[in-house]
Amino acid sequence: MIRFGGHPRSGVESPEGCPSWRAGGKKKPRPRRWFTPGFKAEIVELCRRGDRSVGQVARHFDLTETAVRGWVRQAEVDNDEREGLTSSEREEPARLRRENRRLREDVEVLKRATAFFATETR
Repeated sequence: MIRFGGHPRSGVESPEGCPSWRAGGKKKPRPRRWFTPGFKAEIVELCRRGDRSVGQVARHFDLTETAVRGWVRQAEVDNDEREGLTSSEREEPARLRRENRRLREDVEVLKRATAFFATETR
């Protein structure tokens, strides 16, 4: 019997070519990719021209619509067209967290070194 969404109930053969019918019924997660700021700027410019929709641009470059919409939204914030945190304001807390983690590691190493040398001198 077919459910409302169009997929057969469990135990029934998967339809030919249906990508969502993999082991466990879940799609393989897409590998995380990293894009340069220049590439993102080009994609945002293509979306802003208006001759193609965000979805069309995303499909053409094999990107997710969510990512492209986020890039467009962030570009609007950076250009003071929309309220929110600019890219540099978003980067600062991450930079501070990295620095804080490194400093904590340094303090831990110094504590261990101090304890080691304190036992050596006795």
